[in-house]
Amino acid sequence: MGITEARAGAAAGTTGAGGRNRRWLMLALGTAAQTSSFAFVYGLPYLIPVLRGGERLSLSQAGLLVACPTVGLLLALYAWGAAADRYGERVVLASGLGLATAALTGSLLVHGLVPLGLTFALAGAAGASVSAASGRVVLGWFPPEQRGLAMGIRQTSTPLGMLVAAVSMPPLAAAHGLHGALLFVTVLSGAMTVLVALLVVDPPRPPGSGKGTAAAPGGARPVSPYRGSRTLWRIHGASALMVWPQFTVGAFGLVFLTDVRHWSPVAAGQLMACGQALAACCRIGAGRWSDAVGSRLRPMRALAAAVGAASLLLAACAQWWPSAASVVLLVLLCGLSASTNGLSFTSVAELAGPHWAGRALGVQNIGQNLTASLAPPLVGALISASGYGAAFACAAACGVAAIAVVPVRA
Repeated sequence: MGITEARAGAAAGTTGAGGRNRRWLMLALGTAAQTSSFAFVYGLPYLIPVLRGGERLSLSQAGLLVACPTVGLLLALYAWGAAADRYGERVVLASGLGLATAALTGSLLVHGLVPLGLTFALAGAAGASVSAASGRVVLGWFPPEQRGLAMGIRQTSTPLGMLVAAVSMPPLAAAHGLHGALLFVTVLSGAMTVLVALLVVDPPRPPGSGKGTAAAPGGARPVSPYRGSRTLWRIHGASALMVWPQFTVGAFGLVFLTDVRHWSPVAAGQLMACGQALAACCRIGAGRWSDAVGSRLRPMRALAAAVGAASLLLAACAQWWPSAASVVLLVLLCGLSASTNGLSFTSVAELAGPHWAGRALGVQNIGQNLTASLAPPLVGALISASGYGAAFACAAACGVAAIAVVPVRA
């Protein structure tokens, strides 16, 4: 379904005066809910020192705990997406955030690798509801000509969550220990549970696609958008490829600055924070661009080409000329590599339609999170074996491959 057809089929309730006023509130709530969820998931790495000291865990055990929320999230994404398709976004968001708050509360009462790992995994699985449903509620309230911008804003929740974690978790852990830092994300999750339950309104749906029914308009059972077409799978694949350069830079940019450019960790961290701010701006800009040209996938392909070119230049600089130019390219790549995220999510939801959007977004999240989990250890091994030039060249190859995989003609 193209944007023109989607515009023709957009629900009338999103275009009235009440809809115009409400849609921005839904966008703010969806973005805030996702930010609070990511503050926990991406905040755990900042707690590794206190996990090793206060809980007396080895580095590998602390790393295992950091991975637990992601494992829980991956296992639950599709189920939450199916629930959003069937029961509506508000129920899924409120119940998932409530369960995440309960699991985080449990983490305040336990110690040790296994009990903490179990509560972290449960919190990650419950928080997956936000990834599955918050994008759905945002897209449902915005007309097609504004969805790119809206989803670009919503996707800033990833760098915003990382920013909240970076600012809050280390000082809280230093002053109050592990449970002091966990109490912060628990309160944040609980506050978002209340706000979502009170204020989120499910977007209007086409006739026959209401909550509690799987019927399509006219009474027919909705046909899977995956049946007889590879379009969605190609978008999933292209977006997963684009995650690789994003996490290559995000995970090892600071180490590159300290090891190769000999920056202090504080200065390197400040520069990477600037890169995350640029990433948020690029996501919003890419979404607005897609609205202006009436396509999500043409800008996505162009940005994949830009990421491939920037990564290749950075690889050359890292290998033969690690100068100030490599620093500029690193920051630029932080922004460009994150720019396509909102475009892929928007196109998936639009192509899947209201009956399948939750499940399709669940599949999309699974592919991206799997790549995000695999990239750091594999890239780290590649850097150890062949250097940073090879790692950035691999990122460039992923960007170039995404150019061919993006189904622009769809």
